[in-house]
This record gives sequence, structure tokens and C-alpha cells, in this order.
Amino acid sequence: MLALATAPVLDIGCGPGRHTIALARRGVPSLGVDSSPAAVAAARARGAAVVHRSVFDRLPAEGSWGSALLLDGNVGIGGDPLRLLERARDLLRSGGRTLVEVDAPGQPTERLSVRAEVPGTSTEWFPWARVGVDGLPRLAGDAGLSVVATWCDGGRWFARLDAL
Repeated sequence: MLALATAPVLDIGCGPGRHTIALARRGVPSLGVDSSPAAVAAARARGAAVVHRSVFDRLPAEGSWGSALLLDGNVGIGGDPLRLLERARDLLRSGGRTLVEVDAPGQPTERLSVRAEVPGTSTEWFPWARVGVDGLPRLAGDAGLSVVATWCDGGRWFARLDAL
């Protein structure tokens, strides 16, 4: 998946930074963005270039990114996948692409409330969404993106969405 990323790459919801670090090791300029202080601290401790912000806040180099990553279910950030895909499109330069992980065929696109739980603690409930690959063409089109390809690898579904 990362081989399809066009530099520079913005890793949205980077968590501990594994994609950002993998890209940097390949010599691909990349930046992670995450709203979780713990995730940002973990990514920085591992050597990832990362900013602590929401993807909906002002970000460095807006409109000039070659690729935006929405992997590991991060198309659900904010609970409104259309808004998120529109934001990703706005962050890209002309001809940029968004690489996204989605749910398998037959799975619905839906909005949820979720929380993270670990033994002894949990977060507050927050909005999230799931996007099925079947609903992606309409959603992408509404966001000003075109589905160039979808594929399954290791039981996970992915798509390349190019800016129109």
C-alpha cells in the first residue's frame, strides 16, 4: 500500500507512527497527524515526524500533499466520512491521491459512537464511521474524488482515490 503513496505523504490519524516511519525509512517525505497526545508521544518517541492536531485544524503545507493516508479504519475519524474525504482532498495538490482502508463488500457505511477501552479505563464516547467498499464510489464522488482502484490484501480492503 505504501508503495502507491506519492510524496510528500500526510498520514492522517497516524497513531504510533508506523506508516510515517516506514515511509521515512524509504526516503519518502512524510508527516503524521493525530489528535491523541498519547499517540503523538509514542510516534515521536519512535522517531516519526508528527504534529498534534485534528485533521480538521490548520495543517502544514495544505493543498500541496501528494498523498493522504486513511489506513487502519481512519476513514471513520470524526464520524462523517464525506467531510473527512473532502478535507483529505483539500489537503492534496492537483493530481494527489488518498489511500484508504475500507470494510469488505456487503458491509454498510454507517456512523457510530465508540470509545477505546483498556483494562481499568476507557475514553469518552466519540463519533466514528465505517465505510464499506460498495458505498465508496458514491461517497468519493461526492467528496470530489474518483475511485481509481480497489483491492483486497490479506483480508483487508483498500482503495486509491484520486482528486478530480
